[in-house]
Amino acid sequence: MKALPLILATGLLAACAGQPASESRRLDGEVFYLQRIALPPTAVLSVSLQDVSVADAPARVLARQQGPVKGQVPLAFRLDYDPARIQPNHRYAVSARIELDGKLMFISAEQHSVKLDGSDPQPLRVKVDPVR
Repeated sequence: MKALPLILATGLLAACAGQPASESRRLDGEVFYLQRIALPPTAVLSVSLQDVSVADAPARVLARQQGPVKGQVPLAFRLDYDPARIQPNHRYAVSARIELDGKLMFISAEQHSVKLDGSDPQPLRVKVDPVR
């Protein structure tokens, strides 16, 4: 009788192991600006992959990387996303911002569209502009 739960648990584990896990994909890129100034070491870079399909609605974030800047421009980023969340008739874009002490310093002013079908150039280059 004690063997039955063990057999059932083993079967359940085997069934779970046989299902493939959803593999993530990634976008590699770099954020840059044209101004000849150095970033303070406490500046924070935030880059996100968004579904921008619905007009007049907030974009849905699919992936985000946020943390202190490491070095100077260009600033590398890597966005890991779940391809199962990508819908063929939707539009996607990457946006970036740099903040210092919670205040916005730079932001991407242009839309950086991506197709997410493997044809996007990598590294993806995202330009940010100063906030006045």
